[in-house]
Amino acid sequence: MTPADFLPAALGPQRTYALVAGVERYDISHRWNLRGPARDALRFARWLTGPAEVPPGNVRLLLSPLDDPGALDWTDSPAMTALRTACRPATEENVKSALLDELPQCDGDLLWIFWAGHGYLGPRQELMLPCSDARPSQIRHLNLDSALRWWRTDLVKQRRFPLQAALVDSCRVDAPRDTRWNFGNTDYGGGSSVPGRRQFRLYASREGEVAQNDPERGAGRFTEALLGELGGRSVRESVSGLPEAALSIHRAFQELRARGEGWQLPQFIVDRDWDACSFLDDGLSPAALPRAAKLDQAAWDGLGELFEGRELPRCAYEAYAWAFKAAGCTTPAHGGLPGDGLLEVVQDLDERQGGPGGMPLAVPFVRFLADRAGAAGDAPWAARLGDWVRATRERLALPVLPPPPPPVRQVVVHVRLETPPGGEPGYLARMWLRGERTRHIWESEDAPLALDGVREELVRQLALIGAASEGGGEDGGTGGESGGGAGRRAYAAVDRIDFHVPYELLDAGFDQWPVPRGPAGRHRALGLLHQVVVRCPQERADTRAEWHGTWRWLHAQGGRHADAVRVVTDEEVTDALGMELAAQPPPACVLAHTTAAPHAGLLEAVVEGGLPVAVWRRGGGLPVPALLDLLAPAGPDGRPDPGALDVLALPARVREVRRAAAAAVAAAGAAGGAGRAGQPSTEGDQLVLLWDDPDDMPGLRSLA
Repeated sequence: MTPADFLPAALGPQRTYALVAGVERYDISHRWNLRGPARDALRFARWLTGPAEVPPGNVRLLLSPLDDPGALDWTDSPAMTALRTACRPATEENVKSALLDELPQCDGDLLWIFWAGHGYLGPRQELMLPCSDARPSQIRHLNLDSALRWWRTDLVKQRRFPLQAALVDSCRVDAPRDTRWNFGNTDYGGGSSVPGRRQFRLYASREGEVAQNDPERGAGRFTEALLGELGGRSVRESVSGLPEAALSIHRAFQELRARGEGWQLPQFIVDRDWDACSFLDDGLSPAALPRAAKLDQAAWDGLGELFEGRELPRCAYEAYAWAFKAAGCTTPAHGGLPGDGLLEVVQDLDERQGGPGGMPLAVPFVRFLADRAGAAGDAPWAARLGDWVRATRERLALPVLPPPPPPVRQVVVHVRLETPPGGEPGYLARMWLRGERTRHIWESEDAPLALDGVREELVRQLALIGAASEGGGEDGGTGGESGGGAGRRAYAAVDRIDFHVPYELLDAGFDQWPVPRGPAGRHRALGLLHQVVVRCPQERADTRAEWHGTWRWLHAQGGRHADAVRVVTDEEVTDALGMELAAQPPPACVLAHTTAAPHAGLLEAVVEGGLPVAVWRRGGGLPVPALLDLLAPAGPDGRPDPGALDVLALPARVREVRRAAAAAVAAAGAAGGAGRAGQPSTEGDQLVLLWDDPDDMPGLRSLA
């Protein structure tokens, strides 16, 4: 430990004070909300009032959790009970009152400032920590650098608080220069500097870096590591040991990098130790960590030609993620692509450390693109990409690459319905089958059919596809039967059925269509046997750019992003909602928590906003449980995590929910209905999924 002769003789729990803040909910937008900071702040407060034995009256606890504060883990102790009673929301007024009014009036030796939440760097590189009442017109925040300067002045009585430690679990990324983000200019001023005051700052990230959460624990990795170092230490032990604790954390993350398990620079820095010396990055490791080879100029010249005029392909995020796996290191925790173009992605990969084998991450990325281009039928580009990989490997003496995983193949039946131009009753219908290729399998020609007739024909086509699968191609071709043994293949199941329908049919119960199944005339709902989605591409002529752009954005995020999903309530369904949704790519999916029928404004807004995905309850009415509870995986706290919901996997997820609802109904029936009132899962069979993939559009010409 650092010599403790600088510690005041009277330093102990009674003369230790703290501001502890955790912000999860922000007024500015639901997209700012995040889970974990309130829990982290509460854990730090538990250490203060537990092993450190700081009286709860010395702690100012400010929490703005996503859920009711009572749902947090308040340990059953007198100290935590007192903190629970005194806890206040983390608004700017409460923060300034606690930090600039209340605590300076106390007579203490040590001040802790612990903050968990969002963090941004202003124009002067000052750390701005948004408060829960941040709004677009004024993003209320704590300017930490200004506050720490204020605490070094004689506005705090000279003999008070000679030691001050700021521990911040937040990002330190530049605040967007967008006019919608108004942080204003916050400076708390101050008096004359007081000699002898020592400040210690420990941040979760370097400037320009994000701070990660532990996906298993739902906690900030900084807080997790910090509390692990503090353990059962007393106040005096923790203060004198802070520099060593920071070094220990730093070394641990450098070791992760050395093993290829870390993808970025170490995330923990200490600006100054208690002697105001910058020490963490100097001389910590005697030898530089091994790095992968960089691309040479010939490689960059080749990529410039290969990528010229090319948009990000649909598989770009898969290629990005696989590059890390192929090189033997972990994928970045933030998810999504680091840029909007292929060269930007390669530049990001080339700046990273790479794996222990020395493989530049850009090489497996291009290898994956080559494989997928060949599978998609773009043989010339696939050959050029493959030539680049071979030449680069030979020139840089790189190891052999494993082959990328094969693309996931789905068998999809497209059913298109169109209103007859003459206004006759019924619908013109056409069906396609897409496997390795797409082919037309049936058409009603000029004879409109009622929906029952379309259903009967679909059932017949599904039977034909299954019967032809054993000896045919993957798309249900009608090749002859195998003679048994070699070449014989199993029946290929239809994975998904896409209904391309007029706008007024989007809420129709296609997933409820009965399909014969097994002996004794048994029928099952179509949506239990197959993924069933509805589509309305013909309504998107005016918003084609937004539609395609949002779909590309969703794929660039790998299907998961904290802003990808938006829950819409009745109050939000206004005439302006469509324009709001169209303003930028996120969200890509709407979950309707509305009582009105979907055609009463919601679907118009979804189509106008260019959103390709939406889920709602057929006929309207609040879904019970809420759609986010039904569809999103649970986070570490047991609550649904929208950022973990894979929007690209929603067709399969919705079918799982439908099957679970059917199983619940069957179980209730077998039990004679006993206890059924407490089973809300029966709502699952009323879900409707709009799934408009602009890259999968057979038969655009009118059926008329």
